[in-house]
Amino acid sequence: MILGRFAGRCKPRHSIARIRHSFSTSTSAGNGTQLGTSSPASVLGGLTNELDRLAPRFEVHGTQIRVLESPSEFFETLKSKILTARSRIYLSTLYIGKTEHELISTIRQALQAEPELRVSILTDCLRGTRETPEPSCASLLAPLIADFGADRVEIRMFHTPNLTGLRKRYIPKRINEGWGLQHMKLYGVDDEIIISGANLSNDYFTNRQDRYHIFSSQRITDYFANIHHAICNLSYLVQPDPNDESAYLLEWPSSNKACAPLSNPKLFISQASTLLNPLIQPQKTQSSKTTEIGTDTLVYPLAQFTPILTPDSSTEHPVMTTILQSLSTPPFSHSKWTFTAGYFNIQPDLKALLLASKSATGTVITASPWANGFYGSKGVSGLLPPAYTLLSRRFLESVQRAGLADRVQLKEWRNGTVGELGGWTYHAKGLWLTVSNEQHPSITLVGSSNYTKRSYSLDLEVNTLIVTRNEDLKKRLGDEQEWLQRYAKKVDIDDFTRPDRRVNIRVRIAMWIVTLLGGAL
Repeated sequence: MILGRFAGRCKPRHSIARIRHSFSTSTSAGNGTQLGTSSPASVLGGLTNELDRLAPRFEVHGTQIRVLESPSEFFETLKSKILTARSRIYLSTLYIGKTEHELISTIRQALQAEPELRVSILTDCLRGTRETPEPSCASLLAPLIADFGADRVEIRMFHTPNLTGLRKRYIPKRINEGWGLQHMKLYGVDDEIIISGANLSNDYFTNRQDRYHIFSSQRITDYFANIHHAICNLSYLVQPDPNDESAYLLEWPSSNKACAPLSNPKLFISQASTLLNPLIQPQKTQSSKTTEIGTDTLVYPLAQFTPILTPDSSTEHPVMTTILQSLSTPPFSHSKWTFTAGYFNIQPDLKALLLASKSATGTVITASPWANGFYGSKGVSGLLPPAYTLLSRRFLESVQRAGLADRVQLKEWRNGTVGELGGWTYHAKGLWLTVSNEQHPSITLVGSSNYTKRSYSLDLEVNTLIVTRNEDLKKRLGDEQEWLQRYAKKVDIDDFTRPDRRVNIRVRIAMWIVTLLGGAL
């Protein structure tokens, strides 16, 4: 059956007002002073010249970016924006919690209030159907289609082409998610978008700390809408089961832009590459020598779509590499960086670049075992917190071998204990960079990536790089960096010798098996 595609895709508008000057020599909107060639802005200008060759670029004013602090603020903001939506809602996430009835009710209210509203939701197929035949993400969402029609509601689920054949047949549910997921977090409503690392479930709305940036820009929201709909066109369509109101069907529409990944993975990847490559590359008309009037902030959307691109033309890893390489150059010799990931298993080449930096100080923030989302889990997943403990210890050993113990520190975030009253988990990820002679960060990355092997080889990720001259936005990024360390405590090698931090042989064997089978932490 041919099924209609979600309507309302918008093309990015071309800017109509531009002034000829470079980002590095523009007048600062934050303090009104002219920035000379030796200023921090000139350092940023050299970096952005490189970035312009690697990724699409949008110009905004710093006031168009809002930084949220808490899970509850994220949830309340998301609901508020959904309730006032007029034309479109698109949500890309790993999953929506199977009991998130309040969120679904909010979407229903928006659809009832605005007849022209269209909703498109993209999740991962493995994660979204894990609990089947019990209630799942898929069964939660399917009734929206039955109630409002396929012309207004589209539910899509992406399935990795990396899990087929014998792997698909014999690897158990939940464990099979180690072979690749749709991991993007894009929450677009009309002309605004929230870029985050948070999924849409109760813990992410209450007691799981993440990051959340709102971009009030039609052009940026349109751009990510194109990314969202492209992946939708490479995904299964969820349909309500006419014979069972609590069930759902998965179909592969003939209107999709590729064959099904389970039927012909190689052809699927080839066709996906044709669709995605033009979307994620720098615009041909993009010039580092022009900046829109009234703007002081550059936004670079980054995509890591390695499992469905051949050759791999992803932009996140090259941009991350470029930024970290710059830290070893003289202009950044007195800079400061902070890196965070709830699941700390940073890609080896990126770790090497961090340790090769000439920065004055560097800080890594990660979840303590008692703030890890897998703490207390049954089965193999329960081995993950001690596995990440082992990886943290290895990182500190690398810091010591490099002679950087006085400049690079590791902090573990803990606010209570997972599973106990008042216990939180830590899921934030990203990078902040403060250049020489500056007090606050002028560069940050925010998005879905954990910067791990699986982020760069197995999952679909979207990040956003912000480079700003706006003093108020810099301060807000600095505040974000500080509040994320509110519950973080420095740890050293001696802390890992305590009995409760020792890693047993079962954990080491499990890590080896996952790697052997082609998965990744």
